[in-house]
Amino acid sequence: MARATLSRTLHDLGLSAWFGGTLANAVALNAAAGEASSDSATGRVANAGWDRWTPVNAAAIGAHLVGSIGQLRANKARVAQQQGVAAMSTLKTLLTAAALGATAYSRVLGQRVSAAENPPSKRGTKPSKRARVTAPDVAAAQQQLDTLQWVIPALTGALVAVSSYAGEQQRASEVLEGVSA
Repeated sequence: MARATLSRTLHDLGLSAWFGGTLANAVALNAAAGEASSDSATGRVANAGWDRWTPVNAAAIGAHLVGSIGQLRANKARVAQQQGVAAMSTLKTLLTAAALGATAYSRVLGQRVSAAENPPSKRGTKPSKRARVTAPDVAAAQQQLDTLQWVIPALTGALVAVSSYAGEQQRASEVLEGVSA
């Protein structure tokens, strides 16, 4: 079996950054933004943090996708011949598509919130009562972001788990058992 260190590295580092960055922002940035001096300052701080994360996240996702394609190419014989590998690859593809969709939609919502400049917020993605009255569309976007901030780490975390399983499938004993079955 040929080595594919570069594609594995891109796959793993990209996925790690995508998962870890979105989780850290959901756990820390949004909560820390709530410590700002006013509801408007909370929105400004949260927007600034997420806007700074976006290009890094895009690079991480790009690295993960390039690495994923490289891994699929390097393992195409295993996908075709080893029992269970095609199903695992299909699951990874579906999870990746779902995570990409959730991330893209989150970015659209984030741009809507960011365009409002200083949308009043209690905690990053929690709209204030004032926002619900004065900018209901922005408040709705914040509310959706409040859910998506957890959906994306859940999906990318599931990808980490399936990737771990994929690594286990590459053990010599697993390959032998899966090809001879």
